[in-house]
Amino acid sequence: MLKGIPSILSPELLKVLMEMGHGDEIILADGNFPAASHTNRLLRSDGHGVPELLEAVLSLFPLDTYSEHPIALMAVVPGDTVETSIWTTYEGIIGKYTPPRIEYVDRFPFYERAKKAYAIVATSEKALYANIILKKGVISE
Repeated sequence: MLKGIPSILSPELLKVLMEMGHGDEIILADGNFPAASHTNRLLRSDGHGVPELLEAVLSLFPLDTYSEHPIALMAVVPGDTVETSIWTTYEGIIGKYTPPRIEYVDRFPFYERAKKAYAIVATSEKALYANIILKKGVISE
């Protein structure tokens, strides 16, 4: 155990966050996302939801300040009547660290972007459209 490191972050996830460079992307995926078929670097965070994982990751992870939208969410498919209140939760968490600059990406372009991401973290999140992409920035200290 280490001081100041959220216990929800596994050693494997901490290693991946450290390995990532400026502009690399990581996906925190809900339980329905086809994570295993969209990446070569799959991390499991079973039993956890995306909000608590997002909070822990953002406590250590700088978002890209050079990108107009360092955060992306999977847009709701037209005609799908799904409650997306989890997005409001995300905005609240993100707002603790930086102004939320979020883009909404259609389903299949989101999947293509996922294939290029540095890693995907599969969670047990039950909310629909709860997938989120984070683009890593730099630490300027």
